[in-house]
Formats: sequence, structure tokens, C-alpha cells
Amino acid sequence: MESRKTRSMLLTILITIVLMDVYFKNLIAAEKVTPKVAAMFAFGDSLIDNGNNNYLRSLAKANYDPYGIDFGQGFASGRFSNGKTIIDYLGDFLGLALLPAYASPDAKGRGIIQGVNYASASAGILEETGRNLGERFSFRQQVENFASNLNQLKNVMEGEQLGLYLNKSLAVVIMGSNDYINNYFLTSFYATSYIYTPTAYSDLLIQQYTKQILALYRLGLRKFFLAAIGLLGCIPNQLANTFSPPGTCASFANDMALMFNTKLKSQVTQLNRNYKDAVFVYGNTYDVVADMLINSTNYGFTVTDTGCCGIGRNQGQITCLPFSAPCINRDEHVFWDAFHPTQAAYKLLVEKAYNGPPSDCYPVNIKQMVDM
Repeated sequence: MESRKTRSMLLTILITIVLMDVYFKNLIAAEKVTPKVAAMFAFGDSLIDNGNNNYLRSLAKANYDPYGIDFGQGFASGRFSNGKTIIDYLGDFLGLALLPAYASPDAKGRGIIQGVNYASASAGILEETGRNLGERFSFRQQVENFASNLNQLKNVMEGEQLGLYLNKSLAVVIMGSNDYINNYFLTSFYATSYIYTPTAYSDLLIQQYTKQILALYRLGLRKFFLAAIGLLGCIPNQLANTFSPPGTCASFANDMALMFNTKLKSQVTQLNRNYKDAVFVYGNTYDVVADMLINSTNYGFTVTDTGCCGIGRNQGQITCLPFSAPCINRDEHVFWDAFHPTQAAYKLLVEKAYNGPPSDCYPVNIKQMVDM
């Protein structure tokens, strides 16, 4: 009898533990799927392309091993990284599922409700940027692709409902690097460096950039995160091409990026003054990456000037080739290949953008913006 009682008590305890485990798992899952924004729409280049170029006739593709070696789904999706990108990590913070690439079959119907990624490797602010690598969606084309998706959403949402949805959505723009790397610096393909002084070129870029931002505003978006260009002179490719001594970066490329960024931040201030019903945030990628490189050990990085996967000087002369063997200590590298950071660096960038002080995100961080 005593033995039966004991067994009964043990069974009750076991059932209670199982039920509590299910309860807490469901509670955690519910917290994870509660989005902090209605949707996120991403515009940019290879830093955040999640597979759009897989569907284009382009040399700029990352749909082969070892790209994606650390990606959760275990395959080369088209992301130019060993794993997640900025958009993926930002989606985690915001409680969103992975965004579909605009050109993929998943970007239709209810598949676009939580947002779409329009980014395209080699794309730039200017139409001609990246043409040396084949097809790509320029910034203008990406905005047009968003407008196309908006027409689909109009079929499932009333006008007022759609307006509220767009008000609560986030636009992320990471654009401009290719206008230097695959345009201004590439004198064998482009005449822009002969036509424009660095100052005049940055003015042209900001003018065209602002034109597309305002096009998105007119389409209904009201919350914008606009990322600065990173330290172009410190990426493995530029270090290799400019023969920069160890411990230094290509100062000319960094100066060009800094000039663009200074004007972009100023433009953000102006946009916030002119459009009171919207919020524009400048993400100070340049200084955040600079801190990663200067104080690398504070972030767990041991290699700051060499790609984890690549060929030649600084493993940056030729980018990651199909089925090549990448480094083992990937989380200790700032750069994955000749041009792009590792997912470890991307994660830190997002943490700074989401929770950082005004020095990292101006005038507010992403968390503060989405709470507005």
C-alpha cells in the first residue's frame, strides 16, 4: 500500500514538472513571437542581402559553401557572411521571423506581412554602381519593389489599417559602400573619380540617397534607421589593394567614408526638422567598427585585418571561393571575407544600434525609436 502511495506521489510530481515545463516553454515562445514593430523593410547591399542576388544574373553571389557555414538553417542562403547578418539579428531583437528576400518565392501573400528584405549585393545609391558585377537592384529599384509589395498589402488591409501598419513598421537602410568600392575607387570601370571631386561626389550621393528616403516616406513609412558607411579603408580588400602597412588602414578610403557619413548625419537632423511625423535615426557604424578594431580584445576579437575566408594578401585579394576552407576561430575575426564582417561582428553592431547611446545612434537608438 505504501509503495503504491509513493508511486502515485512520484507520478503526480512528474506530471506537475512536465506541465510546468510546457507552461514555461509556451510562455517563452509567446514572448519571442510578440513583435515590437509591425514589420521591417530592409534596403541595402551585400552587407544585408539575404538571397536576392541568387535570382539575378550577377557575379556577386554567396549561395555556395562555405558561406552560411554557421547559419542556423545550415546552408548557403545567399548571405555574405558565415552566419547571420545585421537584419537577422535586428529581427531577433524585434521579435520578427527571418525576412524573405524580395525575389524569393516566399515573398508573397502573408509571407510579406512581417516585412521584406530588398537588399542586393553590389547595389548602390547611384544607378550605375555595381554594373561591373552584373544585375542588381539599385536603391531606386528596391524602393520600387517595396511599392510593388505595398500594392499587394492594399489587397488585405484597409487604407487606415495600412497607414497604421506602416507607421509601426521600421525601414532599415544600409547603402553607400558600393558607390565607392564598386564605382568611385574602380577607375578601370568608372569615370566618376575624374568627373567629381570627393566633396562633389559625396554631395551627389546624399542628394540621391535623400530622394529615395523621401520616396519611402511618401509611400507611408515613418521610422527610418539609416546606417553610416563603415571604415572602407580597413576591410581586407582595401588593405590588400593599397599595400597598407600592418596596423594601418587606407586613409583615403576612410576619409571618403567619413565625409559621406558627416553629411548623412547632418541630413538626418534636417529630415527630423522637416518631417515631424517621422523619426530618422543615424547609425554610427563607422565609429562602432573603429572601436572594434582599436579595442578588439574588449570584444573578443584577435584578428582585425584579415579575412577568415579568402585568397591573397590579407586574404582579401580574391574573396571566398566555392568549397574553400575558412578559418576555425571565426568568432575571433572581425572580417569573414574580403569585404564583409563575421556574424560575431554583425551581432555587436546590432547590439550597439539597438541599445546604444547617442554616440552610437543619433538622436535615439532603435529601441527608443520603435517605442515612440
